[in-house]
Amino acid sequence: MVALIWLLAGVVLIGAEVLSGDFVLLMLGIGALGAAGAAVLDAHLLVTLVVFAAVSIGLITIARPALKRRMHAGDEVKTNVQALVGSKATVVARVDAHRGQVKIGGDTWSARSYDDTQVIEPGQSVTVMDISGATAVVWSES
Repeated sequence: MVALIWLLAGVVLIGAEVLSGDFVLLMLGIGALGAAGAAVLDAHLLVTLVVFAAVSIGLITIARPALKRRMHAGDEVKTNVQALVGSKATVVARVDAHRGQVKIGGDTWSARSYDDTQVIEPGQSVTVMDISGATAVVWSES
């Protein structure tokens, strides 16, 4: 009967983890499953509590930080105009230090050259170095 209670507690905690996403309930749920395993082996109630505590604390202090680092490793996703920096564009209208137009991913942007002495003719491929307001600052290797 004690094993069934621990098993139920483990399943409920692991299921609740889906709502929280913080890995604490998952670790507690695994601890409860460990205690259920101890109870199946006819361990005393105090032993099942110790197994639950030891497994849960061990997982929370060792496994959880590693899981969180791994899950949040790619959190620095560039969005909006930051995602355009470094992308390729095609010159639509002559680009110089003051004006021009480029096509970036299907959208036409006003542009100016990164190097004030550079003049880029239509059809050339450029790299977006920065976005200044609504103007793409571009550079051509050629």
